[in-house]
Amino acid sequence: MAIIDFGGKKEEVVTRKEFSLAQARKTLKGETIAIIGYGVQGPAQGLNLKDNGFNVIVGQAKKFKKDWDRAVKDGWVPGKTLFDIEEAAKKGTIIQMLVSDAAQMAIWPTIKKYLTTGKALYFSHGFSIAYKEQTKVIPPKDVDVILVAPKGSGTSVRRNFLNGAGINSSFAVFQDSTGRARERCIALGIGVGSGYLFPTTFQKEVFSDLTGERGVLMGALAGIMEAQYEVLRKNGHSPSEAFNETVEELTQSLIRLVDENGMDWMYSNCSATAQRGALDWKPKFKKATLPVFKELYESVKSGKETKRVLTACGKPNYKELLDKELSTMGNSEMWLAGKAARSLRPKEKAKEISKATKGIAGRKGN
Repeated sequence: MAIIDFGGKKEEVVTRKEFSLAQARKTLKGETIAIIGYGVQGPAQGLNLKDNGFNVIVGQAKKFKKDWDRAVKDGWVPGKTLFDIEEAAKKGTIIQMLVSDAAQMAIWPTIKKYLTTGKALYFSHGFSIAYKEQTKVIPPKDVDVILVAPKGSGTSVRRNFLNGAGINSSFAVFQDSTGRARERCIALGIGVGSGYLFPTTFQKEVFSDLTGERGVLMGALAGIMEAQYEVLRKNGHSPSEAFNETVEELTQSLIRLVDENGMDWMYSNCSATAQRGALDWKPKFKKATLPVFKELYESVKSGKETKRVLTACGKPNYKELLDKELSTMGNSEMWLAGKAARSLRPKEKAKEISKATKGIAGRKGN
């Protein structure tokens, strides 16, 4: 492991220098990696592992025709590398549970039947194990239980792999039955294209992930965008102006500066007026949102968020309800303005993005 100083605290991380792709291939030689679920993370992780030279098969329920057809389109061959979930679980020595959290609970009785001695059960989210009292996902004692959680959407996992950068991932070992669980876990992390790997636990991963998704990464971001857009529109600004000042400048300019060298560097590369206003208003936004984040973390820690996910996402008509919610968002004035703004971006850039994301999943999560 490499020792890196993260803001004054030294942490251990694993990079490709410490654990090479060649070492990962050697570690997993003779293993069959079964990707269970081809909806969100499955396509990206499966294709990355396949391109990196690992023996990979996919297990996908045929009744979800869209996902099955996508797998076929991506080059997985029915009867050879593409199977139903039960057959793939039977063939795999490493079973990667990449269906949604609610679906993991539903298919667990099937998966458990094929967790024979020495196999590895792999997750990309700590949800099912950390909240096992609710999910009833309790692995047998004679298998390895490991986690590699890429810090991004399936789209980002695949896109970053194709451009050679990789995406950072956390990793954890919940159960080491074979004595090789950690080595297998890191090898898989390298295999799926991680830029670097940092250690965590199943519980810490799910606590931070659920908080992050509901907070800054998705929930808070969408909420504050809508609030600012609404204020601008009610004060007479056009949809184009309101959208550009709320979303376009953030995603196309400022966030990229943060990515390059940090928030302070982004501030230093903006106008003096922008700097002053941001520095003055930052404490006010922190004070306003800190209680919300504390409430959110407690909701995650107590299991309330888990209960909500399992109850809502487990409904037979959840997909229809979800589509309705997403459609309401997508057809709002702000995001219709966004669609128009994106159509005006340079065509060459649009082609590059389309090429990089071809054949991969788009949402964050399992």
